[in-house]
Amino acid sequence: MISCEEDFLQLPPEDSLSKEIFFNTQSDFEQAINATYAPLRALHEVPNGVNFQGAWGLGELTSDNTYYKYNSNYRAVQDGESLADFYVNDGNATIQNNYVTNYLIISRANQILALIDDVEFDAAAVKDNVKGQALFLRALSYFELVQFYGAIPLHLVPVTGREDAALPLSAPGEVYTQILADVNDAINLLPVKSNQEAGRATRGSAQMLLANVYMVQENWDDAETLLKIIDASNEYDLLGSYAAVFDLSNQNSIESIFEVQYLEGTDGFASSFQYEWLPMPLTGEQVASITGVTNSQAANTQGFNIPTPDLLGSYEDGDTRKSASIDSILLEGTYFPYIDKFWEPHSTPQLTGVNWPVYRFSEALLFLAEAINEQGRPGEAEPYINRVRARAGLDPVSGLNQNQMREAIMNERRVELAFENKRWLDLVRTGTAQEVMTAFGQRVKANPQDYYFPEGFAPPAAAFNSIYTTFPLPASEALLNPNF
Repeated sequence: MISCEEDFLQLPPEDSLSKEIFFNTQSDFEQAINATYAPLRALHEVPNGVNFQGAWGLGELTSDNTYYKYNSNYRAVQDGESLADFYVNDGNATIQNNYVTNYLIISRANQILALIDDVEFDAAAVKDNVKGQALFLRALSYFELVQFYGAIPLHLVPVTGREDAALPLSAPGEVYTQILADVNDAINLLPVKSNQEAGRATRGSAQMLLANVYMVQENWDDAETLLKIIDASNEYDLLGSYAAVFDLSNQNSIESIFEVQYLEGTDGFASSFQYEWLPMPLTGEQVASITGVTNSQAANTQGFNIPTPDLLGSYEDGDTRKSASIDSILLEGTYFPYIDKFWEPHSTPQLTGVNWPVYRFSEALLFLAEAINEQGRPGEAEPYINRVRARAGLDPVSGLNQNQMREAIMNERRVELAFENKRWLDLVRTGTAQEVMTAFGQRVKANPQDYYFPEGFAPPAAAFNSIYTTFPLPASEALLNPNF
């Protein structure tokens, strides 16, 4: 009864989007690049509750900056504890979430890059802008993946079948080669910040990403050159106070090089990562005292990303960043610290409009100081670290030798970028992760009550015994890829 004509069999479905009916106009690609940004929000959120930590689970909770507040009455969150205790757990939801979400960004970027050159745009600059953003986002995701996981599959074209989906692992060097290619192309295509829509990738964003790659590769000379270009561009500067950086009115400010965009409300664009960092359990009144939302509900699970005594002790006397970043609340006769710098006024619990900072100009200055110092010129590094210190109300450093300056810069990064997912990666790239975290683990085990364990409780005996600098590929992915 039905003719088997070739045209009939090849008709694309009209009830869902496909490359045959969607990627045909400039508007299609503008919508597609918007969708490529969207998973960045999921990287920092908690989409499935407390077992699904955001990127901070890998960037901060694994370090000596933060720990978890053990709740003996709520034992459904061992995933997060495993990260903080350095169990290598490939079933951990945080490990899986970060891996899958970054590949979602890559997949969407690949669709754009594979098809955009075949479509006519109103202006070449518009096409270049969209293409540059896609290259930047793909490079940023691969940079995250290679730092956290090491060897990974390198997808550069859209997946069209089962064989395409199961690629072999590429060595980190091959991944870095692709990142460098993508980000250099992005630099040539993207406009500067003052000519770009707020919140989108810019030439400065791509330059900062490239500088970060150079820092990881210890390519100090090229990093210095690039960071000086950023400094001289007149597109970026420090705000007057550290607290002002995190004010809602200053999102995407002159200090912002790139940040993930959120929007308060019920449309699905709001942020809520701060709520996971409460020193739970808390009553509704205690939650309200922190959040400022009068109808807050009790939080009876378990708090993560709680500032450690080690971090608290790393602030110098008079450093204004400490009070801007951390506050405390009295619970059962003990003051517990919590991250304060991301709390901003909002109307509904779990729905804030706070953006996530990926790169700030202060980090560019500290990277520049580090790149210069690593080339044996600590005196020339002083002006850059001192610009950051002056904003924090601290005296300048001077007359330091290379090792002293190296230590000063690392501590400055620790307090300036606290809770922005930089600490663990700093420890790894400087080769100090095992030494620092072994010593940290010994302190936690020797004094568990100082690290938020109730009386009679302590971390497991095996905690901190094996510290790895990369995380295992998710078991759920290994089941789908015979090359793993």
